Amino acid sequence: MTRVMAPADRLDCVVIGGGILGLCTAFFLAEGGMAVEVIDDGRLGGTTANAGSLHVQMQSRFMRLYPDQVAGLESTLHLYPKAVAFWRDLQSALGANFDLKMTGGLMVAESADQLAFLDYKAGRERKLGLAVDILGRSDLDRIAPYLGPQVIGAELCHDEGKLNPLLANAALRRHATELGVRFHDRMAAVAVVVESRGYRVVTQSGFRFARRLVLAAAAGTALLAAQLGLRIPAEAEPLHMNITEPTAPLIAHLVQHADRPITLKQFGTGQVVIGGGWPARLAGRRDCPTVTFDSLIGSATLAQHIVPRIGPLRIIRTWAGLNTTVDGRGVLGAVDGLPGLFVAIPGDAGYTLGPLSARLVADTVLGLPPREDMAPFAPTRFAA
Repeated sequence: MTRVMAPADRLDCVVIGGGILGLCTAFFLAEGGMAVEVIDDGRLGGTTANAGSLHVQMQSRFMRLYPDQVAGLESTLHLYPKAVAFWRDLQSALGANFDLKMTGGLMVAESADQLAFLDYKAGRERKLGLAVDILGRSDLDRIAPYLGPQVIGAELCHDEGKLNPLLANAALRRHATELGVRFHDRMAAVAVVVESRGYRVVTQSGFRFARRLVLAAAAGTALLAAQLGLRIPAEAEPLHMNITEPTAPLIAHLVQHADRPITLKQFGTGQVVIGGGWPARLAGRRDCPTVTFDSLIGSATLAQHIVPRIGPLRIIRTWAGLNTTVDGRGVLGAVDGLPGLFVAIPGDAGYTLGPLSARLVADTVLGLPPREDMAPFAPTRFAA
């Protein structure tokens, strides 16, 4: 017998997807007085597998892989410094410790061509309001002496930072639970159906009614939205990460490369996280993100090439997660023609944008004026 998990008249909203965007959306809705539940299928997605980078400047990896999406990214680049500031304010409001450090981000160059690319990129970013500078080797010797001798210069983005996602995710979930948000983990949403008074979410263990529905399932949103006649071209991109044993404070910045996929950062625990877009793969019946040996070796080799002093450190864990790509912009807000339906997919660097994007969506659900123009993120923009 199919069971209903709770009376429909007691539930204001169901959020499908328990990543940073779904988690924060539920948190903000509960703060606004709504009864909210979160359904998540339990796979390792972008949030539970995140490496903790807070991006602001355009990532060279994104520009190289998705040149058709750069215009969309640039059109919303002003959100990124606001998103990092929102993370800082959220940590303060919760009285939590996210191990958040606003020490700036370095995108390094090893050749004159790479440095010229960074200079061109920085010019575009300054016009869009970012605080960036081009540094030579003497400047780097002063602020980042840990970089290897082959690095000749870098772009410094003053507003970038890093945090420990394990601490941040746990704190956010704890506070959401205290506000009454109920989480259904390892529960996949099989189907969504429009009802006369809201939406029915069908899972493998029953179904759920709510007046409002937020689709925050990252790339999984595409299949659910299609059931409602809505086209969302979101695609999953599995990526690889590593973390080392602890060491003394060494890497102060978020470090990237002008031409190769890498991010390097050091947590307050002393561990160095190596990420930056090395590919993973989807495997098994549930298409779970799975590590690859080539990416393990390649990312570790590049990391110690850029920061030689991490060479002796042992890698103690390696894992894979999912990034989501659309068109360089987030997909956020209400769906025209389907009252009570909302979509919540951030743009590139989704963990960075997560809480701010959730605030925008939650305000829309609550009937409050959002603090940004939502038109560029409209879920119906792909209808044609």
